[in-house]
Order: sequence, then C-alpha cells, then structure tokens
Amino acid sequence: MALQSVIDDLAKRPGTGELIPVIDPATEEQITEFRDAGPEAVDEAVARAKAAYQSGVWTDIAARERAKVLWRLGDLIDEHAKEFTELESLDAGMPPAQAEMIVSTCAEFFRYYAGWCTKLNGASYQVQMEGGVNSTHANFHAYTHKEPYGVVGLIYPWNGPLFNACAKVAPALAAGCSSVVKPAEETPLSAVLLEKLIAQAGVPDGVTNFVIGYGATAGAAITAHPDVEKVAFTGSTEVGKQIMRDSADNLKKVTLELGGKSPVLIYSDADLDMAIMMASMGIFVHSGQGCVCGSRIFVQRSVYERVVAGIAMIGDNLVLGGPKDEGAMISPLVSQKQLDRVLGYIDQGKKDGVEIVSGGYRLDRKGYFVKPTVVTGVDPATSRLYREEIFGPVVTILPFDDDDEAVAMANDTSYGLAATAWTTNLARAHDLGKRLNAGMVGLNCQLTFDHNVPFGGYQQSGVGKEFGYEGIDAYLKTKSIWAAL
Repeated sequence: MALQSVIDDLAKRPGTGELIPVIDPATEEQITEFRDAGPEAVDEAVARAKAAYQSGVWTDIAARERAKVLWRLGDLIDEHAKEFTELESLDAGMPPAQAEMIVSTCAEFFRYYAGWCTKLNGASYQVQMEGGVNSTHANFHAYTHKEPYGVVGLIYPWNGPLFNACAKVAPALAAGCSSVVKPAEETPLSAVLLEKLIAQAGVPDGVTNFVIGYGATAGAAITAHPDVEKVAFTGSTEVGKQIMRDSADNLKKVTLELGGKSPVLIYSDADLDMAIMMASMGIFVHSGQGCVCGSRIFVQRSVYERVVAGIAMIGDNLVLGGPKDEGAMISPLVSQKQLDRVLGYIDQGKKDGVEIVSGGYRLDRKGYFVKPTVVTGVDPATSRLYREEIFGPVVTILPFDDDDEAVAMANDTSYGLAATAWTTNLARAHDLGKRLNAGMVGLNCQLTFDHNVPFGGYQQSGVGKEFGYEGIDAYLKTKSIWAAL
C-alpha cells in the first residue's frame, strides 16, 4: 500500500469532531488532517466489538486457527515493512534504520503470541477442605479456566506508534478478546495500514476496531464506557491516573505502562568506554522520547569528570535530523507541544542555577530539534528538571561515593520503571539488581528487549506487565470451578 494511499485514507476517515493536523516533526509541515472520531465513534466501535465477542466468531474458533491468523499477520507486516518504515519515519520523525528495526520487532509480536494461543491452560487442585457446609461430600475436584476479557480498550502513545500498537493488539487477539484501539492523534498513519492488514490476515469484522482521535474525547470515551471490561494504556503517569479514576465506576481492570525517571549507576570499575557510550544512547536515542531512557546518571566520584565529559562529547557529536537527512542518528521531538515542554524544563533549570555542560538549546533549523543536553549541579530535593519526567534529550549527572549513597539517590523518585548499573564487580551488580527499586534492572546493559521477558514498572511507573506470558495473562480472567465427586 503506497504511502500516499495511507495518507489519503486517513483524511477520508469519518469523524464528528474537529480537524486534527498531522505534522512532520522534522519539517514542521502538515502531512494531512483528519476529523476527531469522538465519543460517538467509540460507542459504535464498542458495539461492534461486543457483538463480535458475544457471537464467538473469534473467541470460539480453535486456538490453532487463531494462531495461524496471528502468524499470517506477522508475515504481512514483514511484507509491508518498507511502507511501515516510511510511515513511522514520516510520522514520528525517526531515522529509517531505527524504524526498520522496530517494524521487524512488531512482526515478531504476532508470531510470538501465535505460539501462546494453544498454551493457555488452567490448573487443577488437590482439595484439602474438611467439614463446613459441604461436609457430606468426601471428595471434590477443583480447577481453573482461563477466559478472555470481553471487550478491551487499547490506547497507545506517539513515541513508538507501531511498536506500542502491536504490543497490545497481539496478546489481546491471542487471548480471544475483541478490542477498540486508539492510537495517539499525533502519529496515526501506521494504524491505518495495520488496520487493513489485520483484516487481510483473517481477523473477523468487529474483532479489532480502530478509532482515531484526541485522548480527551475518544480516549476518555473508551475508558469510561461500561461495556469495555479492561483498558491497556501506555503513556504519561498523569493520564494513567486519570484512566484509573475513569475506570472506577465499573471497576474496569487496567494495565498501565507509564512514565519513568530511570537511574543509571556508573562505578569506577566499569568498562567506562562502554558505559559512557550506552548511557549516552540510553538518553539521547529518539531524542529521549522513551519511557526507559536513563535520564538520571550517578557516577562514582573518582571517574565523575571523565564520564560527564564523555557523555557531553557524544551528545555534541550526534547528528540530529529527519528521515531524509543523510547521516542523521537522532530524531526530532514529536511536536511543537513537546518542544515547548522540553525547552521549558531547560529554561527552568537555568533559572535554578544548574550548569549546562553541553546542549540546552533548539537547533537553528526547521523541525523540533533540541540539542542533546547534559546538566550538572542540580539540587535533587527541589529541581523539577531532576525530579520530573521530561521525555526529551536531557540528562542530569551527579556524583556518589559508595553503594548506599548511590542506591538511595537512585531510589529517591516516585517512578520505578527501569534502572541500570555499570560495574565489573558481579557480586555488587547482583546486589544492586535486588536493591534498585525498579520493575526492570539492567546489569552492564541498557535498552535491552525480548518478547518473552516481562516489561513494566513499580510505583507510579505503572500497573501490571506487558510481554511474555504476563503480557497475554493480562487479557485473561481466571475462573475457579468446583465439582463434588
């Protein structure tokens, strides 16, 4: 499907709300515009999803047949990898090589969860009960049965549109759910193509329904809808809290993958060249627009100056640019709104008296580009730049002296998504793996990923897990069944 065809199809989608522009973040030029789907479209999509679920057109087919459809969808994504790469690069501004890698990962989501379709089993129990109201029966059999949540709402963000879509759609389909899917309004293009391929792969009508609109209209309507039994959301902690409030009326189940302010600990005995390079890419890749980006770096005092200088040098030499800029390694921020947010934090930091070691300004060119920024001299107790999630290419670096100080500084946050420790002392590394208060800890590695490994955070970084078995179990209910023998 040609790029222009996807753009044209998006513009023609029905909607009742205001026109929403789609902007190329590398050029600030409008790609197209579409109408906000709005609450009415959500009502219609939920009704289609509910009817499909109750009919059993997807849930009741043999698990092996669902698996074949998911595998076919993975193959279709591979077949359309060039189009997806172009769409993600244009929409989110990411370099083509980055987009191409992400597309390959997305295809594998469907093949991975295809394998789970035939392995969703309950458990049997040896009943130990004695006496009570059932004392006349000597023997019982008890077992559990896994059932899909009926209609689920899947809401995903702009920083990795296709990746986040597939991470939710694949396990929801494998579990047998019907869904209403809402992409971010800033980056809807890949959703248009994915929607077509889902139908082409053989997913029945009404099982997966895309609505494209604002979070405050379409998104809010999904989370508040009484016929949506579960919501899976990836995005900011602020919106995640609102989703929990909106879900309270009917006790809707939620999975929330939210923000982070992830710490990176670098010890003097680390492979410093590797640690400096990976810590730099761990915050500057995709202009810091990643929930797991290591935005707080703590360095043992004896190597502090070397690490600060090394990260600043890498930031200074990274080539920023759009998909058409030759040699570009780092993408723009996604929107004017995000640009204003990031620059606002930097300006506030300057007013607070922090030291800007490198960067700290917008590039003098079209596009929402902010130079990778290294900051020292922050006050951990009061600095908003240090404590709040910026979602931009901004990193604070502070020194530490010993393990206890490093752990205390790393854990002094309301977030708890990811953490990293760089040290060649393996006993220390594994001790830090236990002591760091985060859902995911990297020991001498950063930005790691596997479809089979659970992903999710502690504290205000989220509720529940994605990926692996936990990722599909999040779309399943457990029913206990008793039988008197």
